[in-house]
Amino acid sequence: MAIRAARLADAEGILEIVNHEILNGVSIFELAPRTLADQRTWLQDRAGVHAVIVATPDGDDHTVLGFASLSPFHTRPAYNTTVENSVYVHRDHRGQGIGRALLEELVGLAKSHGFHTVIARISGGNETSVAVHRSVGFELVGTERQVGRKFGRWLDVSVMQLMLAD
Repeated sequence: MAIRAARLADAEGILEIVNHEILNGVSIFELAPRTLADQRTWLQDRAGVHAVIVATPDGDDHTVLGFASLSPFHTRPAYNTTVENSVYVHRDHRGQGIGRALLEELVGLAKSHGFHTVIARISGGNETSVAVHRSVGFELVGTERQVGRKFGRWLDVSVMQLMLAD
């Protein structure tokens, strides 16, 4: 497996992962599928320090096994040294260490870009994601109760945090 910076050509592979989660899962709080144009815009908006990375199979630079991103935590300037992370793995490739590898690479990028802390918001009691984040050093710092509603049920969000610098 290789991990590299996402390119515009990766939009379709990322879109497949995202839309499956939107339509079938609770890890994304969107209700309507994205279009390819939406996904391309999302990728273009995440350049520089707010990076997107993808995992691809060795020797196959076109198949997206998973992706991860850093996004601004908040729009107010005092939050500029804090980022929020997202990690998603294609449903056919889960349980192979791809999520952890992406998260480790993403944390390294956040450090090299000078961020102070990374926040993860994990929805719907996703214990696998909580465990992966814990394995990389994130700590549970709180729970936002019933902040989302999808598929006719209320969803909590676990908030995890990794301090990058003292």
